[in-house]
Amino acid sequence: MTTTPPSLGRTLCAMITPFTPSGAPDLDGAQRLADHLVTEGCDGLVLSGTTGESPTTTDAEKRSLITAVREAVGSRATLVAGVGTPDTAHTVTLAREAEQAGADALLLVAPYYSRPPQDAIEAYVRETADAAGLPVVLYDIPARTGVRVEPDTLLRLAEHPRVVAVKDCSNDFLAAQKVMARTDLAYYAGCDEHNLALRAVGGAGCVSTVANVAPSAVRSVLDAFDQGDTAEAVRLQHRLTPLIEAMTASGLPGTVTAKALLPTLGLPAGPVRPPLRPADPRTTAALRETYDRLTADADSRRPATA
Repeated sequence: MTTTPPSLGRTLCAMITPFTPSGAPDLDGAQRLADHLVTEGCDGLVLSGTTGESPTTTDAEKRSLITAVREAVGSRATLVAGVGTPDTAHTVTLAREAEQAGADALLLVAPYYSRPPQDAIEAYVRETADAAGLPVVLYDIPARTGVRVEPDTLLRLAEHPRVVAVKDCSNDFLAAQKVMARTDLAYYAGCDEHNLALRAVGGAGCVSTVANVAPSAVRSVLDAFDQGDTAEAVRLQHRLTPLIEAMTASGLPGTVTAKALLPTLGLPAGPVRPPLRPADPRTTAALRETYDRLTADADSRRPATA
């Protein structure tokens, strides 16, 4: 079974990037949110990923976010910085800057839009991994990039000493298991509906969008499984399913739904940046109703205090 690399953690949140009402980075808000997420059970935070609106944040904003969040969480959680772009030279620059700003690892999405062949993707990963001294998490999300990181490519890249993990959004569960069986790559579920299933076949953990609003609920699934209570893990995963569906399968990006729900919970979020558009009031109300059902179920199962 693949074991969790101690440098990355098990329950990671794909954290949003909070903005002020005017759309500027809200670094104070990012620090408050990061502290909350770690306190509530996340042992790692992924910054400037898909949920963090990386396509519309500047290099300087990405650096400032890493610095601010590191200051807030200290050594309590690992920070994985998204650095992938369609341009190898730009990606290498971001990787070096993330290392200087205090990141613990890099999240490297396949180059998007240009749809390079597999040998080009491999060269892009190797050049980036060689440019900075941090572990690399490969991010396989073909629905957004237009290209897979194929299993054979992953097998070759696993030989690189800094390529240590995969955030898997391929929706190819068989391919994931084949790579896991033949390498030491730590596999992280990148889609919340797969968190328990991937853990059950040796996955290292999850990189969760839903953890922005329900970090302890996401963690509790993995806790129950790791403690040997499979039935409870299944129940907890099923309990989360309506919120997972509402946040990630409603036709809106998880960034939008997370940022709609967070302010109703008293947590920093702010607007999304165009071309994304905010959720409408009806959608926000439905998200909060789903969240309230989740928390009501959790509260009903807590033992009464004496």
